Amino acid sequence: MTRLQKGELKIDNFYENSLTPNGYDLRIAEIAIPSLNLECKEGKVAIPPKQMFYVSTIERVELPNDLAAQLWLRTSWIRKGILAGLGKVDAGFAGTLTFMGYNVSDQEIELNIADRFVQIIFETLHAPASLSYGKRSGNYQGQEGITLSPLNKV
Repeated sequence: MTRLQKGELKIDNFYENSLTPNGYDLRIAEIAIPSLNLECKEGKVAIPPKQMFYVSTIERVELPNDLAAQLWLRTSWIRKGILAGLGKVDAGFAGTLTFMGYNVSDQEIELNIADRFVQIIFETLHAPASLSYGKRSGNYQGQEGITLSPLNKV
């Protein structure tokens, strides 16, 4: 919380109830199911069984050059049958985040816009990154909404 207060770490659209003992829960802004040609920015979506989908976050994060982050699917979604493709958020990244999910269950699973979906856990680096995300590749730097193709090709 101190880095947020100092302005070193930024989380736009910050929501106090998303704070956890280990990090912060990112909320769903948008849901897309490409195979069904479905995009949703309000309300809810029933994810069919054995179906891949994408979500983007309400929050826009901006990490300084000495802070990276891990992403973890909230266990409440895992218990329902959702798996997610998650990665690391590199030091220096700025933008919303896009995640791939998959309903491995045999039942529809309902996702609501603004549901807490993924926890972001911050990691302080021993030293600032020699090449921050924006300088190294920056393929998705500044992304907004569900973003599947690189924005900034090096």
